[in-house]
Amino acid sequence: MSACLGPNGFDTRPTSRRDFLRRAGGGFGMLALTSILDREGLLASGVGHDARFSNHDPLQPQTPHFSAKAKSVIFLFMSGGPSHVDLFDPKPELIRLAGQPIPESFGAFKTRRKVAKNKLLAPVRPFEKHGQSGIEVSEFLPNIAGCVDDICLLRGCHGDSVTHPESVYLMNTGSILMGRPSLGSWVTYGLGTENRNMPAFVVMPDPKGWVKGGAPAWGNGYMPSVHQGTILRGGESPILHLDNPKGISADQQSRTIDFVNDLNREALGSGDEGSELAARIAAYELAFRMQTHAPDVVDISNESQATRKLYGMEEKQTADFGLRCLLARRMVERGVRFVQLYCGDTNGWDGHSDVEGNHAQLCAASDLPVAGLLKDLKSRGLLDSTLVIWGGEFGRMPMSEGSDGRDHNPHGFSMWLAGGGVKGGNVIGATDAVGLRAEQDKTHVHDIHATILHLLGFDHTRLTFRHNGREERLTDVSGNVISRALA
Repeated sequence: MSACLGPNGFDTRPTSRRDFLRRAGGGFGMLALTSILDREGLLASGVGHDARFSNHDPLQPQTPHFSAKAKSVIFLFMSGGPSHVDLFDPKPELIRLAGQPIPESFGAFKTRRKVAKNKLLAPVRPFEKHGQSGIEVSEFLPNIAGCVDDICLLRGCHGDSVTHPESVYLMNTGSILMGRPSLGSWVTYGLGTENRNMPAFVVMPDPKGWVKGGAPAWGNGYMPSVHQGTILRGGESPILHLDNPKGISADQQSRTIDFVNDLNREALGSGDEGSELAARIAAYELAFRMQTHAPDVVDISNESQATRKLYGMEEKQTADFGLRCLLARRMVERGVRFVQLYCGDTNGWDGHSDVEGNHAQLCAASDLPVAGLLKDLKSRGLLDSTLVIWGGEFGRMPMSEGSDGRDHNPHGFSMWLAGGGVKGGNVIGATDAVGLRAEQDKTHVHDIHATILHLLGFDHTRLTFRHNGREERLTDVSGNVISRALA
């Protein structure tokens, strides 16, 4: 403690506004108010900011608002904006009108590139019906097409921004602005974790390049940093700085961490359980436990040859994304709450030119592994408790950019959900005749987030975090559960 005293003997540690008011005399009033509220039964209960930080363990398992099938999430994020009209949203009218300007009946439409003057571009691959549900899927995705009876396809999605970073933030945090907690942070805040030896929220970026918008897409925002995503990379050291320095034994490392955390706990005041210092203590302890347990999670040497083949591990084109999909299954199997995989480098699915070539490459790399993940989860009895999400930050225009590309389209696009209480073999919503705008049973990103939280057992209007005097939530002041998506 003496290290925190200045030359005049005063405590030089920074003081928050709340600490100042408490130390200035407000603390007695707070105690009295707490006593009154407790006696009247008005203290927050269940999931909420008071319950969340009423203990020293913000990641202990929590009970959601109501019983739900989904216990964990795997979010397959297709970075760059996959083209819905070329993958999941067949448009006969787009084929018929190909080569013509968009009809005036669709209304004036302007973007920063003025693509409304460009001619309509037909889907670059044909669509076929699949499964007992008869859902039409592009020839680009033959393996995912074989799983359509387990998939709920949302064809009427729409967002708020035409640019990548803002749309990435919206899809991941519920706001086009940087600095809000990500979906994974909200899930771990609400549910805690079932495995204290692994991070509750794991992120696997594409090794060829990070998503546009970067780390805030999986950040903790105004929540304690214990809720931020932990990066898992490929290679021999998937988690950086996890190994002990050379010459340092496990016992020495343990004693060092205990010593550092003992000093930190001396500085941890009452009521600071949700502070950055508390998160740092938890991070040191988690990192030490991970040194023993994380290598087992990423070691796939015991996986069967059939499982490796299922994920495309034997093919160069699918091996990379297949490995990450396999690791995602191994993590949810071991109690990791939220896993997010990014498919596509910094540009990814951003097919401004040669959309056929761009999507052919990325579909070839991801189609088999994604289907393998769904089949593997199902065969192991994990799909019922694991919610799988597929989608990007937006879709693409029905008009051409140049001669063979497509521009960004946040006004209408497709996503899908599977497992975790989702009604499979189901199509909800539709874009207009050429795929420009969501038109029927439209689902905003807030609606998608509300549905995800519902499938995990939460009323999205009640899962809140107090920040700057306001009860914040993932869906802001909007969002409705997509009831037709529920099994």
